[in-house]
Amino acid sequence: MSKQATELRYAVRFQVVLKYFGQLCLVLAALTLVPLVMSVIFGDKRISLRYGIVITGLVVLGSGLARLRTPTRVQANEGMVLVALMFLFTPLAMAYPMMGFGLSFLDAFFEAVSGVTTTGLSTLATLEGVPSTFLFSRAWMQWYGGLGIVVLSLALVMQPGLLAKGLAANEAEPDELVGSTKAHTRRVLKVYGVLTVIGIIGSLLAGLGMFDAVLYTFAAVSTGGFAPHDGSLAPFGWPAQVWITLLCFAGAIPLTLYHRILWQQRRVAVDVLQLVAVVAAVGVVTLLLVASMRVRGGLPWAQALHEAPLLAVSAQSTAGFSSMPCSQLDPDSKLAVIFSMIVGGGVGSTSGGFKLLRLLIVFGVFRLLIVRTCLPRHAVIEPRLAGRRLQSDEIQTALLLIFLYGVIVAVSWLQFVATGYDPLDSLFEVVSATGTAGLSVGITSANLPAQLKGVLCADMLMGRLEIIAWLVLLFPGTWFGKRVEIT
Repeated sequence: MSKQATELRYAVRFQVVLKYFGQLCLVLAALTLVPLVMSVIFGDKRISLRYGIVITGLVVLGSGLARLRTPTRVQANEGMVLVALMFLFTPLAMAYPMMGFGLSFLDAFFEAVSGVTTTGLSTLATLEGVPSTFLFSRAWMQWYGGLGIVVLSLALVMQPGLLAKGLAANEAEPDELVGSTKAHTRRVLKVYGVLTVIGIIGSLLAGLGMFDAVLYTFAAVSTGGFAPHDGSLAPFGWPAQVWITLLCFAGAIPLTLYHRILWQQRRVAVDVLQLVAVVAAVGVVTLLLVASMRVRGGLPWAQALHEAPLLAVSAQSTAGFSSMPCSQLDPDSKLAVIFSMIVGGGVGSTSGGFKLLRLLIVFGVFRLLIVRTCLPRHAVIEPRLAGRRLQSDEIQTALLLIFLYGVIVAVSWLQFVATGYDPLDSLFEVVSATGTAGLSVGITSANLPAQLKGVLCADMLMGRLEIIAWLVLLFPGTWFGKRVEIT
């Protein structure tokens, strides 16, 4: 780091972090009222008491911290620290009520992390006999976890994947994606709420009961994947399977696209590009899965044509639903799903992975390098995407994030392989956690060593916040150094 950059660097201000952390605790307390009410309705008094204790603690903590003096502005590193702390603190707080269902602290924390990060991995061997309050609580965490990624990360103008900021706005609206925090939050809430309502109504029409309709919709629009039944989508007929899969696909598309088209009657080129990219990716993965399921897996054509598109959408959207056990997939199918899960959906959607838009940026840079070899020495050519010139920091961020995802996956995978797990299955499980997909080949279970459960928890948390926020949190310069005075 240059001397000039070091001199301009400012550490986080503890008052700022504590104040906004307190406000977010109050928000979390309000969100926790919903499972408290449901536990009362279902008659789970012990769980109601636990939720009551958590809410009381959050209100006391939040009320005290929220009284701190308000700063004139919030720094980027402060915003990243806040988001990272909340995504770590939330499962810690929610683990206590989940332990009331008989889980150990580690398994309860794992379940809460999987819910808040919208992953869907679970250590439970079966959901038979599991209380309805538990099932609802998991789905609810996924619903507000998926919303939190968009509202907390983008609305606070602090999220690490902010390269979408420039791409999502045209020249006439230079900061329109983030713009007014309150206005952006209202737009996202409107889209997310409408998708949820439509999802529940459609699920009812597809033959699901009210409880299943709500839980599957919560998990689908957040691309979470927690199902209230052991077979995920298998217990239902094709109308319900198709509808839930369409909801997952809807969650993988940038939420701003819906608002611009439905309410503003306009389109932004990069949003359309991401929509086309998601459709194309699902199509390619579907063809690969059909071929491998038929040739390598030996499935009948009818079954392959049915299972492949459902699994392709589930993997690309990182929703994690399935209508067949992933452990039964052939090696080629597993590799196709692995690549799909790590890439994910669109930037600004609820899906995980490092996102298709960044992959397109990298492809564009590689193409430019090749094209330049054919041009005269003095020719000038600029990297562009969706008709817009790419900035150097956008390219660097895309390359860095893809590299970091690869490093996290490699380090985690080596720990599973060293413990004796099958290399391909280990890669599948680690990518599923890092991409917050939730598809599993059976490695994740109550019998998984505590160390590896911790690895998967870390993968889910890092993958959901795109790693950089955690690096900022752990960077010494974030906490030590000169600070801007609060005025």
